[in-house]
Amino acid sequence: MRRVIYLGYYFRSMNWSLLRRFMRHARKWEGMGYARQVFAFVRDSLRYNISPLEWYQFGFAMLTPEQKSTWAGTGTMYEFQLRANPTAERGLLDDKRRFYRAYREFFRHSLWSIDELTHDPSLAGRLLKEHERLVFKTSNGKCGSTVQVHRTTDLRPDVLVAWMQERGLDMVEAFVEQHPALQALSPSAVNTVRIFTLLDNAGHVRILGCRLRISVNCHVDNLAAGNLAAPIDEKTGIVTGPGVYSDITRASEEIHPITGTSIVGFQVPFWEEALALVRRASVKHPQNRSIGWDVVITPGGPGMIEGNHDWCKLVWQLPVRQGLKHLLEVA
Repeated sequence: MRRVIYLGYYFRSMNWSLLRRFMRHARKWEGMGYARQVFAFVRDSLRYNISPLEWYQFGFAMLTPEQKSTWAGTGTMYEFQLRANPTAERGLLDDKRRFYRAYREFFRHSLWSIDELTHDPSLAGRLLKEHERLVFKTSNGKCGSTVQVHRTTDLRPDVLVAWMQERGLDMVEAFVEQHPALQALSPSAVNTVRIFTLLDNAGHVRILGCRLRISVNCHVDNLAAGNLAAPIDEKTGIVTGPGVYSDITRASEEIHPITGTSIVGFQVPFWEEALALVRRASVKHPQNRSIGWDVVITPGGPGMIEGNHDWCKLVWQLPVRQGLKHLLEVA
């Protein structure tokens, strides 16, 4: 019954234009008629706890039942993350302002709330004077959907709070300069490393995977915004495979399509330091056991951006082209 409810949720929240595009793609390349596709993704949604869109993204049309059972879909992830990160505790991760206060020691840049700007009228002027660019967000924004980057010369301190309120923005961050190697790879956005962690029953930090999120002519690096994610070898920090899109109609990229810089073989700078940072952060508030950490690599080393309790199963599994559900089952 629970999976029937999930299926209803998937249809209520469906991106129908994307589903139709996926269906046309499967008909062209897999030779599957539309009725057969609908039957298959409904059956497999109920059987393997995945959404219809994930049926295409995971490549279920070409998988055996045994292979299908290895993939963690939306339903599986929801249930796992609810156990790992209890509802009463995950607010620390949901609100970027609370997250910053709780994990401030791991940041290399500063963040201010709209309340701070309101209570200190001189703060806006100082920020615009001290920074060339600022990043504005909502404290509960997802997938980079509310991120805005502005040059401070285009802003006025006397109306900054009102300007943010008009746009529904409640926080502002200092713009982070990424490492020159990442800037050469993709300069359109700050490209972050996503590291997935899990505290086991003994309190030890396990790394579930590492991915490089790569912007493609976009001001954010989120996969959901049409960008790339590539697998990173945990031991070396070297990208071991091409960047992939969540859109199955787009081919993977071994070379960045805009800059021409090689993705495969890219060495993430300060890799050991990035892993050490995440390991330290993972045990600071152990009530949340599994977090997807977003880490920026600056010229001076790694710094924290945010932590996600509902971290993305697509960024986790698509770059390595395999289901990783077994890593959750042994938790």
